[in-house]
Amino acid sequence: MGHRMSSPERQKPDINGGSVPLVLKEEPLDGHRRMKVRVIGAGYSGIYLGIRIPQRLRNIDLQIFEKNEAVGGTWWVNRYPGVACDVPSHTYQYKFNPNPNWSSFYAPGHEICAYLQDTAERFGAMRFIKLSHEVLSCTWDDTIKKWNLVVRRTDTGETFEDDADVLVAARGNLSNPSWPDIAGLKDFAGEVMHSAIWNDDYDFRDKRIGVIGNGSSSIQIVPRLQKVKGAQLSCFVRSKTWITNPFGDVVMEKLGLDPKVFEFSLEKRQEFAQDPEKFFKFRKAIEFDGNTGHEVTLRDSGMQRHGMRLFSEAMQQRLLAKPEIAEFLVPLFGIGCRRATPGPGYLEALCESNVDFITDGIETITPSGVKLQSGREVPLDVLVCATGFQVSKAPPFPITGRGGLTLAERFVPFPEAYLSMAVDSFPNYFMMLGPNAAIGAGSLNSMIEAGGDYIVKCIRKLQKEDYAAMTVKPERVRDWREFCHEYFKRTVYSDKCSSWYKSDGGKGDRIIGLWPGSSLHAVEALRAPRWEDFDWDSRDGPGANMLRWLGNGWSVTHMKAENGQDNGGQEYQGDPAWYLEPRFLDVPLEHRPEEDAEFKMRPFSH
Repeated sequence: MGHRMSSPERQKPDINGGSVPLVLKEEPLDGHRRMKVRVIGAGYSGIYLGIRIPQRLRNIDLQIFEKNEAVGGTWWVNRYPGVACDVPSHTYQYKFNPNPNWSSFYAPGHEICAYLQDTAERFGAMRFIKLSHEVLSCTWDDTIKKWNLVVRRTDTGETFEDDADVLVAARGNLSNPSWPDIAGLKDFAGEVMHSAIWNDDYDFRDKRIGVIGNGSSSIQIVPRLQKVKGAQLSCFVRSKTWITNPFGDVVMEKLGLDPKVFEFSLEKRQEFAQDPEKFFKFRKAIEFDGNTGHEVTLRDSGMQRHGMRLFSEAMQQRLLAKPEIAEFLVPLFGIGCRRATPGPGYLEALCESNVDFITDGIETITPSGVKLQSGREVPLDVLVCATGFQVSKAPPFPITGRGGLTLAERFVPFPEAYLSMAVDSFPNYFMMLGPNAAIGAGSLNSMIEAGGDYIVKCIRKLQKEDYAAMTVKPERVRDWREFCHEYFKRTVYSDKCSSWYKSDGGKGDRIIGLWPGSSLHAVEALRAPRWEDFDWDSRDGPGANMLRWLGNGWSVTHMKAENGQDNGGQEYQGDPAWYLEPRFLDVPLEHRPEEDAEFKMRPFSH
């Protein structure tokens, strides 16, 4: 007979607890410990946080530092003639605050800025926004698990220190103007301005005007300056670019609108305001059209090939008066490799007699104008640099994480952030519109709101479950990097073109500006945070019982309000029978609950 095998000894549970004896936390499990949150920037992203954080969270010391003297972000800074939205205005707004009064399909910049200011005031965000407050530095203290900030008041010059449990950079990627790297720029004796640093007092009449660049801002500036009395324009262009049909032109025709008429009449705006159902259907049609165009971003897709043929023919037709411009300007790369824009009036302006389209490279800028590589000299009175922003760099002030690592150092060789939101070695630090956060086709604002909601959930988890810090794991940032690089290989964004979407100042092989997928893909990815992708530090220190946050067995919903507590005169801090309220009920369909319309529109998620 063989020997009987003994079964392995079972692992006995540790019934003595962790290394730190548990002392119950004498608070309800869903309480609101005091936390300080600091947000940098009060544009679309910062304003959204200034609304959602106080709406959804409690006991948050919130301040939003805005370096300018008004809110609005890039729409406050950019005031050049012709500045406007280059996507349909009705998709470029908060979902909770639709505006029926946009004057144009592509709203002018001052209207967008006014809309943002009105939204911030109407929904209470201005209570938390500190204008003329410029953040000079942010440093993580790993001993006390806080961010230390140095802030300067731009109106008084006063500098002070502040701290925060959570830091959010809501600066966007269109914050730091990028000046052209051309010898002699500082020697020019005439007026020099950047599209983001515009001199409203300068008189362009009867001036020789040089415009460097042919990106989105230049495409809006040139048609306006071309019409100035006595102006002579020299447009210095080195890159090909797609000028597309108006975004949404097909759906405009379906809605009975003329796609060549961008302005909304007063009657149409009143109709939108007085008929919410009709206005909703209009908005839904515009969003539907934008989100179903994702195929155009894929190389050699049917939509991409059709678009290239269509827009190539359209550009040549609009440039018939100067076919040599079409020969240079119409690209071979796919639509979207560089940011495509409808550019109303741009090609027509290039054909006018007072516009010189110059493709020779600039050798140097002289006190009196520009000297080209061909040897030709172009005399100028004013030089407009429409050369975009520094999107491939860290913010212009130091942000220092664990171990003294700065964000600028971490962003070498190129910027990267997990889901565009978080960076390893930078605890409790989040970005809105960070690396890989923009979109080539679809709704940017839906992504901004999804990113803001993600951050609010993270703050609540830190607050509710007694975590001092959350830091994304380096392995997950690596996985994200690999996913992005592999995904973009199939898209037009990796075609050969110079674009701010790319690393190394627009010439690298990494796509750092765009989300790897559609806008709906981004919204779903950010819908439910993957907590397992983060490392967590307990407020109670190493070895503590990680379930101490469960508290004393109470919920705030059935605890009596304390004397002096602002609770609207209610006896309890919450509603002890809240789950019966219709707003919280999820009533299934009888007999066939799987036919629920909500989950046919969008899959369920945890």
